[in-house]
Amino acid sequence: MTTRALVLHPDIQTDRDRRDAEPALSEAIGLAHALPGLDVVGGQVVRLPRAHPGHLFGTGKMDELKARIEADDIGLVLIDGPVSPVQQRNLEKAWDTKLLDRTGLILEIFSDRARTREGVLQVEMAALSYQRTRLVRAWTHLERQRGGLGFVGGPGETQIEADRRAIDDQLTRLRKQLDKVVRTRELHRAARAKVPFPIVALVGYTNAGKSTLFNRLTGAEVMAEDMLFATLDPTMRAVDLPAGKRAILSDTVGFISDLPTQLVAAFRATLEEVLAADLILHVRDISHPGSEDQARDVMRILGDLGVRDDIPMIEVWNKIDQLPAETAAATERLAGRRDDVQPISALAGTGVAPLVAAVEGALDEARTRKDLLLPFSAGRRRAWLYDQGVVEDERQGDDGLHLSVNWTRRQARAFHDI
Repeated sequence: MTTRALVLHPDIQTDRDRRDAEPALSEAIGLAHALPGLDVVGGQVVRLPRAHPGHLFGTGKMDELKARIEADDIGLVLIDGPVSPVQQRNLEKAWDTKLLDRTGLILEIFSDRARTREGVLQVEMAALSYQRTRLVRAWTHLERQRGGLGFVGGPGETQIEADRRAIDDQLTRLRKQLDKVVRTRELHRAARAKVPFPIVALVGYTNAGKSTLFNRLTGAEVMAEDMLFATLDPTMRAVDLPAGKRAILSDTVGFISDLPTQLVAAFRATLEEVLAADLILHVRDISHPGSEDQARDVMRILGDLGVRDDIPMIEVWNKIDQLPAETAAATERLAGRRDDVQPISALAGTGVAPLVAAVEGALDEARTRKDLLLPFSAGRRRAWLYDQGVVEDERQGDDGLHLSVNWTRRQARAFHDI
């Protein structure tokens, strides 16, 4: 069974942070296509001077949209933007159809795609947090079911409070389960830190081509489709670099503008792989008309996650093959003027070899010098430093061993875990 869906992008003139309407609508339609069971019959930009507090749209626009919904036999309306619980209730009643806002749609996609135990728990928590704020939608249903009269303080309110308590109890249980999963992940991360392999994290806007590049570099078969949020759960593989060294490559969930705050918090543990990285590859779909805006969204989310500025980053301008020949040539010339940019086509393999060489160079260069003082009893830590080949000088003092080391951030973290 498929549900016929209509995508609406409200272009609200009073919203100073609003995105360009047409690209935003295209992205929203892409999101709708990413959810199984939907037959997306069309999309429409709805220009509004301001958002109506009770209905989002004015009465005239509501009637116009209702006519289209009835004519096209629409079973689900997707609003590309935030919709308050009151607005959602009123629109569903006026249009006699189900409605999802942007947050609800992304939660549905994540719920469908999550595969690992951690991913499933995180999505469940995010969905419950979202539902908790929307219990006002249950008012009419509760009144009908319990015989309420519709006044504040009636039986419906008691039921809503009970529902909130039930959700809070479930959230507490999920947090405890997630804490166990996160502790296990931390143990795995600590074990990886003791292995002399640097971590390279792929980040980028959703559908930028991260998984295709991941497969190209590792020979893996991670799901890579022309679809938003094709990858949700983190995937890690070892990759051999030209000089014989190895690195661990991590594919992460794609970012998106206006990512629901519940999901930013819920997926923080998953994206901690980025925090532990020695190098970040920021994969951009350079053929997308909104590539610059997408890049800014990615950098803003990385900042929200707490990714520090001292982690080296290479911008990977992917899908260069999808640009017109003249534009592609100009883009490659522009990239050539920057040391931190590599133009490629992950699908065709163009530019991948220079990218790998740049990755190897960045990992070799990402070293800092530090003076350490070890007690005479720290023989195991001293042996580890020599085994890593990071010791440049050593002298013995009355207070212990003075060592000068030249190491990577990963090696520094691993040393402190010994």
